[in-house]
Amino acid sequence: MKLLWDVKENRQHRHCKMANRDKELEEEIYDKVVDLTEYAKRQRWWNGLFGKNSGPVAEKYSVATQLAIGGVSGWCAGYLFSKVGKLAATSVGGGLLLLQIANNSGYIQVDWKRVEKDVNKAKKQLKKGTDQARPELNTFVEKSRAFVKKNIVVTSGFAGGFLLGMVS
Repeated sequence: MKLLWDVKENRQHRHCKMANRDKELEEEIYDKVVDLTEYAKRQRWWNGLFGKNSGPVAEKYSVATQLAIGGVSGWCAGYLFSKVGKLAATSVGGGLLLLQIANNSGYIQVDWKRVEKDVNKAKKQLKKGTDQARPELNTFVEKSRAFVKKNIVVTSGFAGGFLLGMVS
């Protein structure tokens, strides 16, 4: 009986030692985990790629929180974009189909020479207008680039969430 008691006691002692070792290992791993934002700010490649002023505007939020916020908002935007896009494509395609049916039935007569003339006129106006719109487009691109640099974590989450929202 005493031998059985000693075996049980020995098992419990080994179990406690293993639990303590696991807990110590967990604490050691937790202590070694580096905060991603601080690590990234110290890296030369980060500063070279995104600039010294980069980093999240809302530094009080953790990286995980920023990724979650970006991911959820991106998923919502992607989901809405896909649904609205499908609705718009269906509406435009259906309208063109109805116009073609009406044209073939004789309800509508299309002057195709006039359509071609108007399309060519619109092409010429677009070619002239592209030179004038470039400074505004460049300003928008620069502002967008600066926003992405300052909010790289949220933007990454948004991009991933947007793609997931498009496919769901």
